[in-house]
Amino acid sequence: MYLRPAALFFLLLLAGHSMWGQECTGNLGENIFTDGDFGSGTANVLTPDPRIAPGFTYTTYPPPNDGSYTITNNTGLWNNIFNTWRQFGDNSDDPNGYMMLVNASYEPGLFYEQEVTGLCENTLYQFSADVTNVVQRGHNQLLPNVSFLLDGAEYINTGFIPEDATWKTYGFTFTTLPGQTSLTLALRNNAPGGVGNDIALDNISFRACGPEALIQPESAVSICEDGIPLSLTATINGDQFPSPAVQWQRSPDGGNTWEDLSGQNNLTLVEGGLPAGRYAYRYLVANSPANLASSKCRIVSNSKEVRVLPLRYPVTDTICAGLSFPVGDKEYRTTGNYTDTLISSLGCDSIVQLNLQVVPDPGLREGLDLEDPSCSYRKDGSATLSGVTGGVAPYTFTFAGGAYEVGESIDSLTEGSYAYRVTDRYGCYTEDSIRLVSPFPFTVNLGPDHSLVLGESVTLPVQTSQPITTYRWLPEGLVDCDSTCRAVEVLPPRSVTLSLRATSATGCVAADSVRFSVIEERLVYIPTAFSPNGDGRNDRFAVFGRAPNVLAVASLQIYDRWGAQIFSATDLAANNEADGWDGTLGGDLAPPGTYVYATDVLFLDGVTRSYSGTLTLIR
Repeated sequence: MYLRPAALFFLLLLAGHSMWGQECTGNLGENIFTDGDFGSGTANVLTPDPRIAPGFTYTTYPPPNDGSYTITNNTGLWNNIFNTWRQFGDNSDDPNGYMMLVNASYEPGLFYEQEVTGLCENTLYQFSADVTNVVQRGHNQLLPNVSFLLDGAEYINTGFIPEDATWKTYGFTFTTLPGQTSLTLALRNNAPGGVGNDIALDNISFRACGPEALIQPESAVSICEDGIPLSLTATINGDQFPSPAVQWQRSPDGGNTWEDLSGQNNLTLVEGGLPAGRYAYRYLVANSPANLASSKCRIVSNSKEVRVLPLRYPVTDTICAGLSFPVGDKEYRTTGNYTDTLISSLGCDSIVQLNLQVVPDPGLREGLDLEDPSCSYRKDGSATLSGVTGGVAPYTFTFAGGAYEVGESIDSLTEGSYAYRVTDRYGCYTEDSIRLVSPFPFTVNLGPDHSLVLGESVTLPVQTSQPITTYRWLPEGLVDCDSTCRAVEVLPPRSVTLSLRATSATGCVAADSVRFSVIEERLVYIPTAFSPNGDGRNDRFAVFGRAPNVLAVASLQIYDRWGAQIFSATDLAANNEADGWDGTLGGDLAPPGTYVYATDVLFLDGVTRSYSGTLTLIR
C-alpha cells in the first residue's frame, strides 16, 4: 500500500466539467499510457477483443447488453440502439476516434483494468480520464457511480454521474514509493445494472508531474544568423527536484518532432551557428539522471519559438517596364543583378541579392460583360471580366476597391461609374472605368385627391412614363379595368383611398394612390301632396331621389289619419311613379284629405335611412 493517507478518498461534486482529487500544479510529462484514447479507425466497432474489462464480455454487434462493452467511434452509426441512449462520438476532434462504451453488469465490479509498468520510484504522477453518461436527458435511469483504484485501493469516486450529455474529466495525483516501478489501474462500477448505469470512457492519461518548468526570456526570441549565439535559461520553480537533471531539445518543424541536443544538460543553453529558420526549444527535466532517461519519469517544459534571421536574402523577380523594385532606399527599374546590404530592426546584417528581370508592357486588353440595372430603383446590375489577352497569367481584377477573379460575376450594382484595373503576373496593367445606366424611372400618376358628393363619379386619368402590362387596383371592385387603363371611371360609395400597383414590360413596379373624400348628402325628394285625377301629373305618390345617390326604396307604407295601413310595398325603384300609391283604398277612391307615409330609402353607400311625414290627397 503506497498511497498517501491524506489523498485516499475524494468525493467529487458534479458541478462543472473537471473533477479532481488533486491536480498537478506544475508541468506534466508525456502521456505514458499510449492506449488511453483507444486509438482511431474507420471501422465503427473495433475488433478483436482488447481484453481490458475483466468479468465483462466484448461485443462487436452493438449495442452491448448488461455486462458487455464495445470500442466504437460513433453510436449514431449503429444499426440498432437503445431508445434511451444518446447518439454521439468520442471526446476528441478526430471523427474516427474510438471510445470505450460499457453497459454495466447487474452486480458492481471492475469494468476496466490495466497494468502500468516502467514507473520511477519517488515520483509524482497525475492520472485523468474522461467519462460521460450514455443515457439521454430526462429519462431518470440508474445513474453510474465509478471508483478509480490503484492496486485495489480506491483513490477517488465520481459520485452519481448525471444524464447531462457532457464529458467530465476526473483526475488525481499520487507519489510512488521507494522501489516501486509498476501498479494496476482499475475502474469499478458501484451501481447495480438494469435500466441505466451506462457510461463511455475516453482519454485515459498517465503523466509524470513535476514543478513548474519555464524558459527565459518570456518574450519572443529572434537572433541574427551571423550574430551572437542563442541563450536560453531553464527556470524550475519549487523544491520538488533539489538537483534537477536537464536535457535540452530542439524541433525544426514547429514541435511535431523533437531531437536531443548533445551535451546540453545545463540550466542554460547556449547555441550558435544556426542556419536561418524557425526553431522550437524545450527541455526535459527529472529528479535524477536515471529518471531523465525514462519517458515515464520526466516532465516537459513549455516550448519557446526562436527565429533565426537570415544573413542573405536571394530575391528573383520579374516586373513590368515602367515599374520599380524597391530595396531599402533604392529602386531598380532595369534588368540586372544587384546586391545591397541593409540593417534589420534587430541590428542584423541583411544582404539582399536581387536578380531582376524587366519585361516590356504587352498592352493588356480586357473583355468586360456589363448588365445595367433593370429598374431605376433596383440593385441588380453586374460586371464580369470575361477574359484578358496579352500579359502573363495569373491576372488580378480590382473593381470598385474589391478584388475578383476572371469570370467572377460582380452583382448587386446600382447606376453609377466604377473604376477597375486588370494586372498581370508581372505588374503590367490596364485601368479604366465603366458606367452602368438605369432605365428611365417607371412611374404612374393618378392625379390629385378629390372631394365629391355621394353618387358623383370621377373620370380618373392614369398617367405613366412607360406602357403598363399589369394593373392591380386596391380595394378590389372599385375599378373595373385591368388592361390599357388610360382613364377609369370611379364611383366611390364612401370615402376611400384608391391605389394602383402597376408593372411595366421589363418587370419594373410603380405605385400611386388617390384619396376620394365623399360628402354624405342624402338627395331624397318626397312630395307633400298628389292629385290622382288621370291628367298625367302627380297621379301617384312615390319617393324620388338623385341616382345613383339613391339606389332604391326598400319599403313604402301609407296610413290613414286613424293609423290604419292602406298601402304597403317593398323593393321599389326610386323615381318610378308607377310603383307608388294610386290614391285608392280596396279598389275604391280614397277620400281627399291628409294621410301619413313611412318609407325606408337605400343609398349608394349601403346606408338605409327612414323617412316619415304627412301627405295631402287632392281631388
